[in-house]
Amino acid sequence: MKKQLLLLDGYNIIGNWPELNQLKLADRLADARDELISIIAEYKKYRDLDISIIFDAMYVPGLSKKDTKHNLNIIWTNKDETADSYIEAYARRKQSRFVQVVVVTSDQAEQWTVFSAGALRISARELLRDVKRSKQEIKSQVSTYANNSYVRNNPWSGNQLMELEKLRDNLSK
Repeated sequence: MKKQLLLLDGYNIIGNWPELNQLKLADRLADARDELISIIAEYKKYRDLDISIIFDAMYVPGLSKKDTKHNLNIIWTNKDETADSYIEAYARRKQSRFVQVVVVTSDQAEQWTVFSAGALRISARELLRDVKRSKQEIKSQVSTYANNSYVRNNPWSGNQLMELEKLRDNLSK
């Protein structure tokens, strides 16, 4: 099975997720970026994916860095480079028979370019639905979250466990 690499067009997602777009429209773009990073970091905890979020440097000076706090690649493009062009080149470089690149964007021109590189594409809204659905699925399956990992609920009820224990005792006699 191919390893998946998820490339997110950061500002495109902010513009397409209602809660984040409201922050952007209220001149709180930095808060919208922080919230996106926080949401995706949480998503990464229950989805085993390599994730990179790419932001255009038109809002923040260009600097490529890795946010190790969340184990995400946060990439700022160079000042003369768009997130689209960075993602297109990155997708071409990373797509292989061992890695499946998935680009998250709602930019139609970019969609065709990433397809030609062999990458897959999902829209920003589709990712939002998957984030919400995955979180609900995990919440229904886990009892606690500790030490940066989820602990699954026991699939057996207390009564079922007592019955199994009785059966085990009877078998050992």
